[in-house]
Amino acid sequence: MYAVIRAGGKQYRVAPGDVIRVEKVGTGTDGQVEFKEVLAVSASAGEIVRPSAEARVVGQVVEEGRGAKILVFHYKRKKQYKKLQGHRQDYTAVKITGISVDGQALKK
Repeated sequence: MYAVIRAGGKQYRVAPGDVIRVEKVGTGTDGQVEFKEVLAVSASAGEIVRPSAEARVVGQVVEEGRGAKILVFHYKRKKQYKKLQGHRQDYTAVKITGISVDGQALKK
């Protein structure tokens, strides 16, 4: 069983036991994170359905940190214009512990 969730403006395919790196989220209660925006669920091989009102994915926060530095360089030739800027995105690593759809729960 796996689910497709939306977190931080991106979509992730998750299954119980997976560890994903999402953009920084609040730790919630005791390091538990709940994703309520579930886009699709697959209960068996080859079957994908859009969940009804009650679908959620629960995970445990494993790590918080910052990603690698990305350099942004602007340059205009013949105009003596150069600008260098760096960026490091904050992230939260979350281990998926369970998927719950319409009262059915799957846990690792």
